Amino acid sequence: MHVLLDDDRGGLTVRRLRPWPAMLARARAARLDRELAGGASPEASTALAARAMRLTSMEFRRGLAVSLQRILAAAGEPVVPRPQPPAARSPLAVTGPPTRPPRVSLRLARISQSAPRLAALAGQLVEPGPVPARGVAMLSQLLADGTGPLYREASRDDLGATIEAAARALTL
Repeated sequence: MHVLLDDDRGGLTVRRLRPWPAMLARARAARLDRELAGGASPEASTALAARAMRLTSMEFRRGLAVSLQRILAAAGEPVVPRPQPPAARSPLAVTGPPTRPPRVSLRLARISQSAPRLAALAGQLVEPGPVPARGVAMLSQLLADGTGPLYREASRDDLGATIEAAARALTL
């Protein structure tokens, strides 16, 4: 695999991604997600580039979409899969995720208020084509932050504002 990295002259250069930086990116995923969500350029380092590649992969994006759909299902919201071209269809995207009880408490009222936008984001994630790593990192953080607005009533973060920021960041 190869990644684009900033060079010393203000341009980009292609470099081969070695195993060590890829392993470091997996080990430091939470920190790198925070950096990417905050606006760091994926080309700034091999670790950021490796993490951005993982975040923007269809496998990772489908997993996030399934997680969003499960949250919507747990909140009692309908999960409507978006139509996809026949070649891009997967069983999860067509039939929706299996419902199982969430492992942590969800702020169901907040989720219900934001359900249409969350469903739209889930659909955006599974659409073919490139997406900015920043938007995917923001959604990954939202889902992983057990102290955030999806899970804690006392969270000071506004779920609607967080979702809108991620939606803006997902558009090219």
